[in-house]
Amino acid sequence: MMYYKENFHTHSTYCDGKNAPEEMVKAAIEKGFTALGFSGHSHLDFDCGWCMTAEGTKEYISVVHALKEKYADKINIYCGTEHDILSTGINKSDYDFTLGAVHYIPVNGEYLAVDESGDTQKRDADKHFGGSMLDYAVAYYKEVGDVLEKTDGDIIAHFDLLTKFNENGELFDTSDRKYRNACFEAAEKLLAYNRPFEINTGAIARKKRLTPYPSLEIADFIHSKGGYFVINSDSHDTAYLDCFFEEAMQMYSKYNIVSFEEILKNR
Repeated sequence: MMYYKENFHTHSTYCDGKNAPEEMVKAAIEKGFTALGFSGHSHLDFDCGWCMTAEGTKEYISVVHALKEKYADKINIYCGTEHDILSTGINKSDYDFTLGAVHYIPVNGEYLAVDESGDTQKRDADKHFGGSMLDYAVAYYKEVGDVLEKTDGDIIAHFDLLTKFNENGELFDTSDRKYRNACFEAAEKLLAYNRPFEINTGAIARKKRLTPYPSLEIADFIHSKGGYFVINSDSHDTAYLDCFFEEAMQMYSKYNIVSFEEILKNR
């Protein structure tokens, strides 16, 4: 089984990461990585608490390109962005790659954060969906189904992010027909783009889950339709750049896991 020493979902102090880009590069080299892709959160006009600012984005691009040259003999560096579906004015030509991502459900002029906490999810379901977490999930997957149409992302980031606080079914039943239909419909829509789905280990590093996204049931469905995967850590600090990579390779071993660097090289 091929184990790719690369990560294309990496955050730094330019957004909500804990380490400067160069610190992330040095850690990746120490871990024997062949490639590291930075993916700072794209700017959002309505929430700058965790994403890059407009000015910070320009500096980020410049800094990552400088690191690409500085460490060219040790590791391949790529400059990307995690392009939120609600971000505007993103010029894809500024980046080597982009991740298409959903972090909010827009409802009646509000933006409901899906990865803040389980309590936040329940509060928003009470306020906007009559207390139905399943209806909340349906609204989420409607956004996810449109993420590539609106972002043209090269990787589909954390497909079932809303389950971050629901690993044991505390909030909703992922075996419910309504959930499954919404989830699989979104996946089917994205499969038409022939882009890799991300196996994302970030919630494990942040002690929110014991397993990656997507669930094995969702991965089975994607695989059955000819979909394929890349493994990313969604790392926000140096310690977790390769969090759960070897375990994920075992868990998802029957699926088609590819090197994203090879995809970039063969464009």
